[in-house]
Amino acid sequence: MSPAKTSEKPMSSPLISGALLLLKLYFFAAFCQKAYTMRLHAINDYGLVIHEFDPWFNYRATEYLDMHGMAKFFTWFDYQSWYPLGRPVGTTIYPGLQMTSVFIKNTLAAYFPAHALSLNDVCCYVPAWFGSVASALTGVLCYEVTRSVSSAVFATGMMAMVPAHMMRSVGGGYDNESIAVTAMVLTFLMWTLSLRSNAFAAPFGLLTAAAYAYMVAAWGGYVFVLNMIGMHAAFLVAVGHFSPKLHVAYSLFYVFGTAAAIQIPVVGLTPLKSLEQLAPCAVFLGMQVIAAGEYTIKAKKLTEAKDKWQLRAKLYAASAAAGLLLVLAVTPTGYFGPLSSRVRGLFVQHTRTGNPLVDSVAEHQPASSQAYYQYLQSLCHFSPIGFVILVVTHRMNDQSTFVILYGLTTYFFSAKMVRLVILTGPVAAICSGYAVGLGFDWSLDQIIMLTSPKEEAEPAAAADAKDKDDDKDKSKKERRNKKDQGTPTKVNKKAEAAAAGIPSWWPAELSDAWVSNKKRYDSVEGLFLRKVVAAFFFFLLFTVGKDFTEYCDKMAEMLSNPSIMFKAQLRSGETIIVDDYREAYFWLKDNTPEDSRVMAWWDYGYQITGIANRTTIADGNTWNHEHIALLGRTLTSPEKEAHRVARHMADYVLLWAGGGGDDLAKSPHMARIANSVYRDVCPGDPTCRMFGFQDKHGTPTPMMEASLLYKLHGHNQKPGVTADPNRFREVFTSKYGKVRIFKVLGVSEESKAFVADPANRDCDVEGGWFCRGIYPPALESTLQKKNDFAQLEDFNKKKNSEADAEDYQRQYMENMKDPSKAAAAAAAAKRKQLEEGEASGAPRYTKEDLERARDELGKRWEDNEITTKMWELINAGDIDNLAQWVNADPTVAYVRSGDGRGPMFWAFEYGSQDIVQLLQSVGVKTTDKDKNGRTPRD
Repeated sequence: MSPAKTSEKPMSSPLISGALLLLKLYFFAAFCQKAYTMRLHAINDYGLVIHEFDPWFNYRATEYLDMHGMAKFFTWFDYQSWYPLGRPVGTTIYPGLQMTSVFIKNTLAAYFPAHALSLNDVCCYVPAWFGSVASALTGVLCYEVTRSVSSAVFATGMMAMVPAHMMRSVGGGYDNESIAVTAMVLTFLMWTLSLRSNAFAAPFGLLTAAAYAYMVAAWGGYVFVLNMIGMHAAFLVAVGHFSPKLHVAYSLFYVFGTAAAIQIPVVGLTPLKSLEQLAPCAVFLGMQVIAAGEYTIKAKKLTEAKDKWQLRAKLYAASAAAGLLLVLAVTPTGYFGPLSSRVRGLFVQHTRTGNPLVDSVAEHQPASSQAYYQYLQSLCHFSPIGFVILVVTHRMNDQSTFVILYGLTTYFFSAKMVRLVILTGPVAAICSGYAVGLGFDWSLDQIIMLTSPKEEAEPAAAADAKDKDDDKDKSKKERRNKKDQGTPTKVNKKAEAAAAGIPSWWPAELSDAWVSNKKRYDSVEGLFLRKVVAAFFFFLLFTVGKDFTEYCDKMAEMLSNPSIMFKAQLRSGETIIVDDYREAYFWLKDNTPEDSRVMAWWDYGYQITGIANRTTIADGNTWNHEHIALLGRTLTSPEKEAHRVARHMADYVLLWAGGGGDDLAKSPHMARIANSVYRDVCPGDPTCRMFGFQDKHGTPTPMMEASLLYKLHGHNQKPGVTADPNRFREVFTSKYGKVRIFKVLGVSEESKAFVADPANRDCDVEGGWFCRGIYPPALESTLQKKNDFAQLEDFNKKKNSEADAEDYQRQYMENMKDPSKAAAAAAAAKRKQLEEGEASGAPRYTKEDLERARDELGKRWEDNEITTKMWELINAGDIDNLAQWVNADPTVAYVRSGDGRGPMFWAFEYGSQDIVQLLQSVGVKTTDKDKNGRTPRD
């Protein structure tokens, strides 16, 4: 075959092309189905059960909406939570999840009675349904940006399976993010569609606003979506892509989207007041100024560039001056709100926000490289390739620049807070899908030679050119054409490059190199080599795809652990389901008066109200820092002092016990939070190093040993540890010891009656629904000691509190940055206490105790929340939190998963010598064997 003939390819067969398109659509649908079935592991294994903590509040709120309707829902003041204050649920909840579930339930009942589901069942299935929809929308967004069907199909499959998306969308995980990711991708899709052409700008700008409104109702992460679109619009203006379609699309999005957002009670006017949401407003105003300038230029028929820029400069300067004066005038009034602690934590250099309540949550910590691989797996390798190709081949296309900015932004923020890895799922899938899709199409062409050389030369350039043409209005086109007519040499070069099959993005000075290499590419040898490379690509696609699917399936099972119950294995090998937590809540529901108040750490508040239907002191809403600090103070205070507070607030105290991440392990955080408001808890030490464990054996400090929490946690289980029988009486311990409940003795009926009396509530208006409860008078002496927590960036706080707040947070940051210095100070304080005779010896784990625990746990192979958490910490290389956990309870280092592997196996697997040494320090052996007879070193 001659070289000339090798460059010729058969004509495309409509039949083959149609068959391939149908095959791709089949895989698109199959991936959507895969997204759904992968999220049903928990439902198949545990039944239709709501998971974890926050989902229980969401379910309880959904029940209330279903029973009472929308009007009462938005005026619901819940006195079963945050006792004695209560919580105005209607104005502190993002109601999109509840509204969606009730709508689906009622629609099925009304129009599809044969398929009607209970509210509980709908809530369990919603994450799986929306996970599938989000996967499909990601594929469509990929197609809109790349115009590649293959890329869209692969992006759909990756989004369907990637753990970054799976982590918040498993069946039973009824959380806001389960629908919010779908809403986010839909908003981004509508935004990119609005930028396709002038005709698309208005309708899809309005649809962007509608999708954004749903996003606002669904999740507080709407702030990211708002700023993402605002930043993209600002970027397009900055690079000279301001156009009528951009102006129309963004203006409609911002005006109607913001108008809808402020209708959500929890949001209110924050889009117009909060610092973290004002940048898109500035973009909107700036865009109106630019549009006004262009309109004035056109109206005055200015033709000289100098005259145009003089007018623009005057207009821009006057607008900027007016804006600055307005900001200076409004700021002293306290109109602008500060950055939240969580947002502030995304921009500080350290890993702490200055708020111990926020810092106590593990998912607010920075992401490591291991965390990215854990949640993105192969996408870590493919997405950078697709990202670079997108940058190079699409250049400044309006739609592709959105994905480019999206990728950069999500990487920055997810690196600051591991929880935000969820935002990387869609963009990682799009970029990875683009890379794999291009490789797939090219390889398929080499095998069946479907396209002609001209078609192969520039698959994306035509779409790119079309988008660029749409970015220019008619007058610009005419001026450009006139200019081109005057430069025939430039036109000829462009024509010659196009005739030679050179892509528009290829540098003109390298055209000769492209032509010479194209000849080699089309030669007999080149054709053979291309077929070999194509065959290798398909082999690689199969092997990597198989590994990715298997990994994601395994992660789906792990992420589907409902937490509130888990599987375990007895010594006999029998697999059981540990249901201690629900057992405790059912006991409360069946054995306590309906008006009982349960004191527990805020983590469990949602479950107590959702399952036991009993009043709690605090929950995961964490809206009142000072109230949580009071709870922390009570639990970490000496038993007698704690009882003086507890008797006025609770009838029962519930603790999580049994090792692992139980309340004893969390107690240092409790003390730290308490001290942020009640500075007498740990005087002079914001990090409360005096409350914790002294050594690797779990020896408590004197302060911890004397605390109520330690007394109740170790009651009759640790040598010499008992609760005062005159103040607390044990009434329930779950089957496997995971939960303990104590009755508070000597409860103040006077205080209880005071809080229950509606006359003792503080209403915003007489006869209104917003009536907050107040503390009983008996707690006044304790409450007088509090110092309301203030963030440093809150410039609306009172001046007389600034010095104290700054001093506290300065010490907090210094101690968190240099733990050894803080530990030394705490040790000195402890020695002083010992010298003054304020502390006594403390029971500790003996060598025999640890050996006994190691032998017992070494025989109990089970997959549970402890093994899952241990694997996550080791996989992420989070040695700080791991060390704190192990120091609090060394026995957690001995756990073994269902396959016989354990912490030491995972430490060797991920090559962390520091973790290996930590585990060895508490007696974990490197000679243990898993079910296959392998040791950690094998």
